[in-house]
Amino acid sequence: MNQVKTIYVDPGSPWQNGFVESFHGRLRDECLNREQFWTLTEARVVIEDFRQEYNQFRPHSRLGYQSPAGFAQKQITPSSAPVGLRPPCAEDGQPNQNQLNTEEMPLD
Repeated sequence: MNQVKTIYVDPGSPWQNGFVESFHGRLRDECLNREQFWTLTEARVVIEDFRQEYNQFRPHSRLGYQSPAGFAQKQITPSSAPVGLRPPCAEDGQPNQNQLNTEEMPLD
């Protein structure tokens, strides 16, 4: 059996979770401290705009200073040279010579 255990974060002790604290600090500094909200609707709109900017367009150091959308696009785009593909095999598991020697076949 594996030795995986959950980490308990005490209520009222957010400093025990550095990832959340880092995000909350950015949210406070870059969004909440720059705005004065007069209505709940205004707060929701401004925070949603910040969320979209943060999750789609803002460069992240963990992604090599690429935006999440740009990083995802590069992951989806197929590379020009496939990696790890095997040549087609015959039923006995050996490479199919007819399909491997395509350079030697005469072109019409």
